[in-house]
Amino acid sequence: MLNEKQEEILESIWSVSDRQNNTIEAVRKRCTVNFSDADLDDLERQELIVRDQDNINLANKGKSIAEIIIRRHRLAEVLVSSILKLKQSDMEDIACKVEHSLLPEVEESICTLLGHPEFCPDGKRIPRGRCCTGKSKVIDSSVVSLKELTPGERGKITYIKPDSHSGFHQLISFGLHPGVVITVHRKNPAFCIKFENTELALDENVAASIYVWKLTNGEL
Repeated sequence: MLNEKQEEILESIWSVSDRQNNTIEAVRKRCTVNFSDADLDDLERQELIVRDQDNINLANKGKSIAEIIIRRHRLAEVLVSSILKLKQSDMEDIACKVEHSLLPEVEESICTLLGHPEFCPDGKRIPRGRCCTGKSKVIDSSVVSLKELTPGERGKITYIKPDSHSGFHQLISFGLHPGVVITVHRKNPAFCIKFENTELALDENVAASIYVWKLTNGEL
């Protein structure tokens, strides 16, 4: 699994390729994070990129991953602009945060909810996904705040929306990250959850910041 920095680098290489400017300098200017030659060496070892002197390109494997990242980012832009109706200045920042944490099933449901859009708000094409082939019109599950689940109900974490980065990293350190299945143990006198082999008490405000894909019986 790639980390956020690696995903940002791949996304930036994709973006500069669209402008037919594949220089490392162009990638650095486009990238939202600073990266070193060692970071590029690592991506090259994973056969995700190919470097030729000052130029850099995505290998086939890297292109497939970058396409998924771009798709999630542009779907998020459509979501926040057309459904959530947030202002333009917030759209890019939120889309950047969302793209790194969307699970495939949530991504497909968002795409279905939006009617399988082909372009994002600034006119860039959105790569097609599996759900676009059959033009699915049904969303089987829903994303809700963990706080909304009742005792005994389960949900798979899709994203976390904490008040601060420190709060986010604290939850990650507890083992709460996208993909983890949580069961609500009880809500009174304290909000308690179970996941993997851990039982944890959470402040209700923290529980409200964790969004889960609500699971039915037997669903993983």
